[in-house]
Amino acid sequence: MTRVSIVQSTDLHHRVWSEFLEMPGLRLTLEQACRLWGVDQTTGADVLQDLVDGGVLRQVGPYYIRADLNRFCA
Repeated sequence: MTRVSIVQSTDLHHRVWSEFLEMPGLRLTLEQACRLWGVDQTTGADVLQDLVDGGVLRQVGPYYIRADLNRFCA
């Protein structure tokens, strides 16, 4: 299991990371993520960036995916 090491860890951070853990192939744009979690774009971007900075997600083009995936499938 990957450990999330981020400066600020909120319930939303855990919720977002849990979704990516439950669905390893999940890839979302910022807009999709905001709709899924019912947050505004600023909040969504902050949480996703925290998880990217923590090394558990990565951004490939407009998509956010798990950092431990070996390849990106379009």
